Amino acid sequence: MKSTNKWTDIFIAFIKANRSLLIIYMLNIIVFSSVYMLGRLPFYFLRFSIELSFFLGSCFFAFQFSRYYKRFRLLERMDKDPIHALKQLAASQDPSEAFLRIKIGDLIKEIQQIERMNVQRSNSQMDYFTLWLHQIKTPISAISLLMQRDSQMNYRHQMEQELLRIENYTHMALNYLKIEKSGSDLDFVNVSLNRVIKETVKKSSILFIYNHIQLDYQETAAIILSDEKWLRVLVEQILSNSLKYTPEGGIIRIYMNPTHEHQLIIEDTGIGIRSEDLPRIFERGYSGFNGRIHEKSTGLGLFLSQEITKRLGHNLIIESTLGKGTKVMIDLAREPLISDY
Repeated sequence: MKSTNKWTDIFIAFIKANRSLLIIYMLNIIVFSSVYMLGRLPFYFLRFSIELSFFLGSCFFAFQFSRYYKRFRLLERMDKDPIHALKQLAASQDPSEAFLRIKIGDLIKEIQQIERMNVQRSNSQMDYFTLWLHQIKTPISAISLLMQRDSQMNYRHQMEQELLRIENYTHMALNYLKIEKSGSDLDFVNVSLNRVIKETVKKSSILFIYNHIQLDYQETAAIILSDEKWLRVLVEQILSNSLKYTPEGGIIRIYMNPTHEHQLIIEDTGIGIRSEDLPRIFERGYSGFNGRIHEKSTGLGLFLSQEITKRLGHNLIIESTLGKGTKVMIDLAREPLISDY
């Protein structure tokens, strides 16, 4: 059915491209018919002339359509292999068309060269950024070791918090690079959600303690089909955002939605998000009004969270009221992915 529609579309395009020749052909038929009628020649002469003219015209247009069809199909292949398609096109007798074909070939080669250069530049930048992120982990580990050895160090608490933030930002950048690469490895297994949450909370315990933020966690026995590594990154990112924007003395609640199975809720009493910022919070690099005012936002956290949920087949919903807090709902009921089929 699709093949028939394709043939019909090409035939209609051919008629439109050659409508001037068809009009001239019809005018010739009319002129010859008028001459025969005015000369009062026998009717069978007129019929024979029209039949002969129709036969020759049909052969001519059939030959022209065959050439047009081949050229049309060759031009369709230019998306996949433009250089090869141009070489297969027969040399045109029209100098302007031949010149245009040469120029198109030159432009395609130039575009391909620019694309190769961009890919090389992007790969070089990615390699450098990845190397830098791995290298910065060394001084972070050294600072952490020194702080463990010297318990009397001044401003120890502040340094521990800042060190944790550096680690979180470094891991976020590394995860951003990994998630941006197509074909990131995913290993779906049954994951204990309780274990993931506890490990994440333990990692951020310093921020809870030093900022006097209360944690209200209701343990869960839920087992989730997901990739444990990326699920942990997702929970860490959401919890990090809550800690970042929840003032001293605030509360962060982590619990399963009693009315929605497999929906994890992380709710805080932080500064909240403006209603006009909510539609754009998942855009890459968008920090919103609060992020710009408090100078804490990179604009990557929620973008990364949304990308992870898409890769895992989960769903992420955020509700927030300015000055009251933010509720993040992670629907962990995994939706089928394309790779599942």
